[in-house]
Amino acid sequence: MFGADKGKADAGSLAGKGLSIGIVQARWNEGITGALAQACKDELARLGVEPQDIDHVQVPGALEIPVALQALAERDRYDALVALGCVIRGETYHFELVANESAAGVTRVSLDYQVPVANVILTTETMEQAVARQAEKGVDAARVVVEMANLLDRLA
Repeated sequence: MFGADKGKADAGSLAGKGLSIGIVQARWNEGITGALAQACKDELARLGVEPQDIDHVQVPGALEIPVALQALAERDRYDALVALGCVIRGETYHFELVANESAAGVTRVSLDYQVPVANVILTTETMEQAVARQAEKGVDAARVVVEMANLLDRLA
């Protein structure tokens, strides 16, 4: 939920130094997804992830995100992945199909490859809602993948 109380992670869980992160960004609604990507990369840098340890690829739309995530996961060199997209409700059922299937694909990659994936495919009613969320959710994506990569490392 936008503006929700997300709790507070301890500082050690947000240490990004030495992590390798893959980002898949949909070009559909590129003004939004570009802002998500920039906010995510800025926060990753703030958390200590080096720019050369971030691979950023683009795909046409949200439905193509899972297959690109899968290709990155198969490289077995990323500590975590990020899915960035934006699906805005239209007048047809297509919104539900894209939102549901892209989310299911992202989750499948995470579980199949046991790699954390931050799913930041925004699903909004309007462009205004997407714009209002683009910076915060980009930051959230970075924080989620760093925290989860560190958690899975501790659990291994």
